[in-house]
Amino acid sequence: MEDPHADKLARVAAAMNKRASEVTAELVNLYERELPHLVHDDESMVSLLSASVYQNIDTALRIFEHGIDPTRVEAPAAAIEYARRLAQRGTSVIDLIRAYYLGQMAVLDLAIQEGVRQNRNADDLGALTRQALSGALIFIDRVTQQVVAAYEEERDTWLLNRSAVRAARVRSLLDGEGVDIGASETALGYRLRGNHVGLVAWYAEGSRPAHPLAGLEALAGRLAAARSGGVRPLFVPNDELCAWVWLPVEEATGPTDEELESALAPDAEVRVAVGEPGRGVEGFRKSHRQAARVHALAVAAGNDCDRALTFRDVGAMALMTSDFPAMRAWVEDTLGELAQEDEQHERLRDTLRVFLAEGGSYTAAAERLLMHKNSVQYRVRKAQELLGRPVAGNRLDVELALNLCHRLGATVLGKR
Repeated sequence: MEDPHADKLARVAAAMNKRASEVTAELVNLYERELPHLVHDDESMVSLLSASVYQNIDTALRIFEHGIDPTRVEAPAAAIEYARRLAQRGTSVIDLIRAYYLGQMAVLDLAIQEGVRQNRNADDLGALTRQALSGALIFIDRVTQQVVAAYEEERDTWLLNRSAVRAARVRSLLDGEGVDIGASETALGYRLRGNHVGLVAWYAEGSRPAHPLAGLEALAGRLAAARSGGVRPLFVPNDELCAWVWLPVEEATGPTDEELESALAPDAEVRVAVGEPGRGVEGFRKSHRQAARVHALAVAAGNDCDRALTFRDVGAMALMTSDFPAMRAWVEDTLGELAQEDEQHERLRDTLRVFLAEGGSYTAAAERLLMHKNSVQYRVRKAQELLGRPVAGNRLDVELALNLCHRLGATVLGKR
């Protein structure tokens, strides 16, 4: 309060606080334009939103009116409760954060207008504005951290509680028990008669995500946005680090490699296994079984394998996970000296893999690998020398072994 501008800032805050109810109404109107789903809700939620806005405005203005340290302020009770209710309703945390920053901008604009009315001196007005901005930013940063923490805690708790009922219904579907499809669709909030893509999303053992279920559901949401036209997926936690997901898709096509890569990009620790698309209840079951097999393959392979694996690419490999040591031995027997874990042999394996995938065309392989045709020919020749026999006599096994190395890396390679 020794700041010479503190009294002037306090008078601006006091004047604003007399209009707190009016400002609250203005912010609710702003949210109706910018975040309409927050306002077009049931009466209790809109009432709680108004209470949260009012208490936040009152708290923020009292910081300046009474010289309170903003770093010690706690989020108002209504704000915490509103964040929890949004979590229970599945509203994105991004909408909650955006509401705070929209509100901050609107209130600061009104405060500057009041400051201009009370203070005509440009130097005074500049100092008041800087001080108001600094305090408001500290307040908003502190409060949003608290409400987001409350949101995430409630989201995880609510998901676990809700999931007990969902998981029982889903397991009945997967077990093939006599199920009333209409009742199941109502209970799950998910259409079983359409096309589905089953996924298993998880964090590897040793990962330490702050809110794992929220992270897994965020991944499901990103995939749904890319492949399901924004229709909400079915999300069922299997445990605290793993979830089962079904994406509703209009056409019987799963996520592309580019869509999977984009969905994984925001979270460096999350992983996903993807089944093939299926239709109806049987497709619901089949796609999940495929994703579960791919998940088992990825878990057995450890952290060296790709973060996204699809049954389309590794289905045959997934059937081999019951005996991983035998798989490794088979790869070494099939590839011989080519199954060595170093960069040189990896380049040779990848070149041979692409060459075979392109039907034995050096030209097509060179285009795909962005290499000169002569370089491809040299690498293919070296790779075949290391195999110790012509590829043509054992092509299917060699291709499968090369794909295992490509997808699972050091897990199936010998150290020599």
